[in-house]
Amino acid sequence: MLVNLSCQLGASGTGKSHLLISLGVAACEQGRRVRYVTTAQLVNELVEAADDRKLSQLVARYGRLDLLCLDELGYVQLDGRGAVLLFQIVTEREEKASIITASNLPFSEWGSVIPDLRLVAAIVDRLTFHAHIIETGSDSYRLRSTRRTRTRKSS
Repeated sequence: MLVNLSCQLGASGTGKSHLLISLGVAACEQGRRVRYVTTAQLVNELVEAADDRKLSQLVARYGRLDLLCLDELGYVQLDGRGAVLLFQIVTEREEKASIITASNLPFSEWGSVIPDLRLVAAIVDRLTFHAHIIETGSDSYRLRSTRRTRTRKSS
């Protein structure tokens, strides 16, 4: 196992995805099996696999990864089915393999994108157990950069 878990929380543009991808690349350089996916992409893939009766194969494939980089948790609202499927992936990996997540929402607001509050509690519980929680703040790098560029052009 690479690390227990990492949860990165912060506003858009604060470097969560950059850090997530960097950690994934570092793991690849160590010869680890890594997959980067947005939460929406993962849930869509799981729903399609379930519809094709291939869900157990897909869950097992995600279970064999050394590191799953799960980005943008909180940007797209999940329906009940999608949330349950996401929970299956988190549970499959629990204490066996690493997950790094990035979310624009604090844990207390995950109920706004996952409809079942008990499921939210279970997912947060599993993702935060032995986790390194990194808060990247609210100051967007992209917005700062744009403001600096505009200030220079107007000078």
